[in-house]
Amino acid sequence: MNTLGEAKLLRIFIGEKDRCDGLPLYEYLVRLAREQGLAGATVLRGIEGYGAASRLHTARILRLSEDLPIVVEIADKEERIAPFVEQLPGIFDRAGCGGMATMEKVEVLLLRPGK
Repeated sequence: MNTLGEAKLLRIFIGEKDRCDGLPLYEYLVRLAREQGLAGATVLRGIEGYGAASRLHTARILRLSEDLPIVVEIADKEERIAPFVEQLPGIFDRAGCGGMATMEKVEVLLLRPGK
């Protein structure tokens, strides 16, 4: 993605302990996105959350979890991100984990590579 304007933002919600092919799942997803030439990816670590199983994961001292929520955000043009999205069910199957993926329309206002 090298232009401003309409794009898609993919958010993948997983757990910190989820793994795929020997790597943390978030690392696997970021590497795959980079290999496929997607514009950018960021991993965010949550301090508290729960998923479909309603099990609470928290960073609070009294209930310290080693499986905190992770969100992987990937942005690019729709036609470039769609093939990546199609791979997600197979990746989740290989990882043997649950999760959720959402996608929304975004407007790219500034795009400037670092030095």
